[in-house]
Amino acid sequence: GFSQNLHAVLCLAENSVGPVATRPDDIHTFYSGKTVEINDTDAEGRLVLGDGVAYARKDLKADVVVDMATLTAAQGVSTGKYHAAILTNNQEMEESCMTAGLTCGDLVFPLIYSPELHFSEYNSVVADMKNAVKDRSNAQSYCAGLFIGSHLGFDYPGVWLHIDMAYPVYSGERATGYGVALLNTLFGSYSSNNMLNDIAPSLTCKKEVEGGVEPSAKKPKCTYSH
Repeated sequence: GFSQNLHAVLCLAENSVGPVATRPDDIHTFYSGKTVEINDTDAEGRLVLGDGVAYARKDLKADVVVDMATLTAAQGVSTGKYHAAILTNNQEMEESCMTAGLTCGDLVFPLIYSPELHFSEYNSVVADMKNAVKDRSNAQSYCAGLFIGSHLGFDYPGVWLHIDMAYPVYSGERATGYGVALLNTLFGSYSSNNMLNDIAPSLTCKKEVEGGVEPSAKKPKCTYSH
């Protein structure tokens, strides 16, 4: 059992050619209310993930949002074949996720988090943003995560964790099952399973209040988007 309110949001879309397929220069209005100019039709996974995290905030009222995806080939350049790349707005979550990864073997390594320096990569003159970066040599895996976070909102008062696991999920022609142990360990303190309780890192869901942060008085609503 799990002691908190837990939701799984599956952000799925068929990637195929058709009469309603996304085209270059299309402008989409997202569930977040933001508009996106399509400048790369191959950067499609982030489109559905952007709607997923917005739904988690607006409809599910989640205090903790985790999105996981095989998002970018650039993840392999950033953190390699064995470590997923993580991006979060919360230092405690970053440290806890790294600890959980070392404990269970689903390794992770953090990317930088500075949207004020890098979100300009998505500047558009006809929409709120484009869906792919201008400079592909500028922290591309991290910027892809920022795109998703922008639809959750950089003002989101809860905890957001993005996991790009493009390379650790496969070995040769087979899947590795990466991610299952990571989530179980990371949130194990909320489980009724004694083993998970023992190995889980200390993790407190927090919310912003005037003058700082405090532990949430209510049970945190954790959302996993994939």
